[in-house]
Formats: sequence, structure tokens, C-alpha cells
Amino acid sequence: MENITVATQPIEGQKPGTSGLRKKTRVFMGPHYLENFVQAIWNGIGGVVGKTLILGGDGRYFNDRAAQVILRMAAASGAAKVIVGQGALLSTPAASNLIRQHKTDGGIIMSASHNPGGPDEDFGVKFNTSNGGPAPEEVTNAIFAATESIREYQIVETQDIDLSVVGNQTLGDMTIAVVDPVTDYAALMETLFDFHAIRALFSGGFRLRFDAMHAITGPYATEILERRLGAAGGSVVNATPLPDFGGGHPDPNPIWAKDLMDHMMGPDAPDFGAASDGDGDRNMVVGRGIYVGPSDSLAVLAANAHLAPGYAEGLMGAARSMPTSGAVDRVAEALGIACYETPTGWKFFGNLLDAGRATICGEESAGTGSDHVREKDGLWAVLLWLNILAVSGKSVAEIMADHWATYGRNYYSRHDYEGVDAGDAAKMMAVLTSRLSGLPGQSFAGLAVTTADDFAYNDPVDRSRSEHQGLRIEFEGGSRVVFRLSGTGTVGATLRVYLERYEDDPTLLDQETMVALAPIIAAAEEIAGITAATGRDAPDVMT
Repeated sequence: MENITVATQPIEGQKPGTSGLRKKTRVFMGPHYLENFVQAIWNGIGGVVGKTLILGGDGRYFNDRAAQVILRMAAASGAAKVIVGQGALLSTPAASNLIRQHKTDGGIIMSASHNPGGPDEDFGVKFNTSNGGPAPEEVTNAIFAATESIREYQIVETQDIDLSVVGNQTLGDMTIAVVDPVTDYAALMETLFDFHAIRALFSGGFRLRFDAMHAITGPYATEILERRLGAAGGSVVNATPLPDFGGGHPDPNPIWAKDLMDHMMGPDAPDFGAASDGDGDRNMVVGRGIYVGPSDSLAVLAANAHLAPGYAEGLMGAARSMPTSGAVDRVAEALGIACYETPTGWKFFGNLLDAGRATICGEESAGTGSDHVREKDGLWAVLLWLNILAVSGKSVAEIMADHWATYGRNYYSRHDYEGVDAGDAAKMMAVLTSRLSGLPGQSFAGLAVTTADDFAYNDPVDRSRSEHQGLRIEFEGGSRVVFRLSGTGTVGATLRVYLERYEDDPTLLDQETMVALAPIIAAAEEIAGITAATGRDAPDVMT
């Protein structure tokens, strides 16, 4: 074993976003690319001498090789200990739990979340801080600055570490503790939910289908749903994590989880269906014959969380990302608790959770979670739904009907235009931004604009300000459209258009979503000229 210093130079474009650095896998596999970024993390956080870190990933292609590099670099830079998931595997919420449980100095998560995996697909690396959540902007800015000034990195030359067996071993002066990736997370879930009631639900004939999408949640769902809760064997499908996710797209929405949707809408549908994404932090919920959108799911969970033991004393508050529908706002108002509207990115919820201002948070992109960790958590959301179903005795369809009758319905959809020319997308957004102040008072597709702005967020905890977080255009009656450029892709730009219409007329609560949203869709096109700007006559994905 030899500790060596390797000369290098900055590599352009290593700026981490809200969920770390994501690039094509072959980019990460290029000379010095991964090493440069890992060394920049060490430099950006003030070094790792004497520190303890968590390491794991979603098992996508290059996960195993990247883990070996990161361990050797941690040892070379003086880390005291790295706790790593067996096989270098950890779901993102499980990693957050380990950081918090072991009070470590942070952790490295290897994932590109819901993006496809494989040698020609995507890979990612992100740093989570000691609270278990994604690094805040001041940390990611420091890491990016380090990527621009790097001249060398340290690494140990040695044979691969055996990560297949649970237990401790050493690499130089550093301890490597290989742990079962599921055990601690499953134990945490048992403290939050009424496992006895859920077991009784399954023993009474309740049927479940959970699509793990050949991603990291498979082992977690199998252990908890089938072994601990008694769901029938085979209820968890596509349960084995694969480096390329079985050639699929591990994004839990009606487009990429079509097999699940078809099953749940079929004649022999089970009572409840769910899916999770590449790294386990997102979820999709489906009842027999009914799809539950992420915004509605967040609102239902907030309204019924008291039925689970971990939330029986009530919620401190709720929070949603700005593009997420206002459904949860109405629940919070009824509960008499605060509801915060933040920019997109889970790190913005961290301050609220740490300060005890919020208990449940969610994003329209299928991410929901609570103060049990500092990441969104797909399986947690599924278990809370099961707890609600078990205690209430109602079906998913009945719960949704009751919810809409009580609070009204926020019809909602997100339209994604993927791989759009970045220059064209930026130009469209710039033109629209310049027109915002003149939109109020005008009408489009028969809808009168009441307000239009470029959303900015003032954090109530640390007083920081985040600007240019999305363009909001609101219409009379509570409808709105939001335009954002997403940073989660690796090629071109993704234009996201969020469409929302509020309805409280009891006779209009069971419309088909796209029919209800037709005027909003027409107004968005008339305002922004999406077709002309993108060259697309329809979105690539509608969720």
C-alpha cells in the first residue's frame, strides 16, 4: 500500500447542483474526473482528517468502482472511518439515516436518482452534510470553487477492499465498517408506523404490488413489506437492483412505471400499488383504478399523518416546493399549522426540519418525507399510506374522494420537454421574464392573469435569499402555470411546465385531469410560445 499524490488540473463543468454532480457515466470514468471531484469535496469541506463519513449508492453502473476510489482517497486524506453499505449499496434515505444515527461528519452518495443507468447513461456523486441532508449552497459553492483551482489529489494504491462481508477492516489508519444497508432503516420505520395494524391488513387479504424498478429499494421493500409486514411473496416485483435498472428508466411515474399502471387499472388489480426510483427517495402511489398524483399524496399524508404512531401528536408544520400544487396549503390551514413554500431542491427543507418548523415536506416530482431523515423517502411514503389504509379501513379511492370533498381538488400536471436546446430554452425563459410585469390584467385563453413573478425565497431560519427559482403566473380563481428549467438531466435542457387548477364545486371533482386543465394548457402556450421556442408540439413526459 502506498499513499501517492497525483498531479491534475481543473476539469470544466464540475459544478454540483441541488443533488450533486450528474454526468454521463463515461464522463465520470474519464481520467481524473471522479478523483478531481472527490478531492474538491474534501477541499471544499475543510478536509477529512479525523472525520467519519458514510458511503453508499444505488448500485448503478460504476457504483462499485467509484466506491473503491472514494475509499482510497478518504484513507489518503486522513479520514478516521468510513461506514459503507454492504456491496457499496445504500438508498439515499438510508444513507441520511446512518449519517444522523452515527453522528458522522457527512457522507458521499453515489447516484443520479431517477436517471437511467449504464455505461452510456448517467452517474452522480453528491455530498450530504452532518444533518443527513444535501449540502447547502455555501458548501456546494465551496466545492465548485475547489474544482476550479485543483492541482493535485491524494490516493492510496492498494488492492480492492472486500465490501461483500459485513464487519470492520482497515485501510492504512482508516477503519472501514461494512454494514447491512437495510437493517437500521427498517428498524427506524418500525418506530414510526403501526406495523401491527399493517400486518393485520395484509393477513385480512389486502393485496399489494410494489415495483422496485430494479433499483435500490428492492431489498428494503422485500424485507419490510414481505418479511416484516406479511405481504404475499412476490408482492415486490423487479426487486433485484441491476447496474442498468434492467434497461428501464427508474423514475416512478405513469410513463416509466407503465407496467404497474396497467396492472392497477386492470380487472384483477390489487388494493394498492406503489413504485420507487433509482436511489429510493421518490415514490408513486396508485390505488385500484386510481392514480394519486404526488401533490395530492402530500396533502393526504399531511391530513392523515396522525393515524401513525410517529406523528400521533400532530405536525409542527408542512412545506412544499413552489411548483408543487397548493393542496397541502389547504390542509395546513385546516390543521392550524404553518405551510412553507420553498424553491425546488430538498436542501431547502433541511433548515425548516432542523429548526422544528416543519414535520412533513414534499415536492411534485414524487418526493415526500418527514423529519425522520433529511432526504425525501419513497418507502416511508408507501408505509404511511399503508398505515392510513389499515387504520381508516378505507380504499385509496375512498380516501381521495373524501379528501377532495373536504378540501376541494387541485387538478395538476407537469409537462416535461426533455433534451431541449439549452440556448433556445434559455432565450424563451429570458423573453418571458422580461414580460412578467406586463402580464397582470391581460387574459389568455379566457383566463385573466392576476399576478406574475420570478419566485424568490427568503429562508426564515438562516435569512438567506434564493432568487430566480421559477416563473409563476397566476389566474383568477386560483389556477396557475409555472415555468422552470431543470438541472437534473445530463444532456441539453429540460423545460418543465407546471399546470394547476383549483376546483371546489362538488359536481366538478371527478373530471379527467387533462380535460380540467385544458384552459390552463392553452394559456401557457399562448403566453410562452412553447412550441415555437422548443420545436416540440407536445411534451415528452406528462405526469
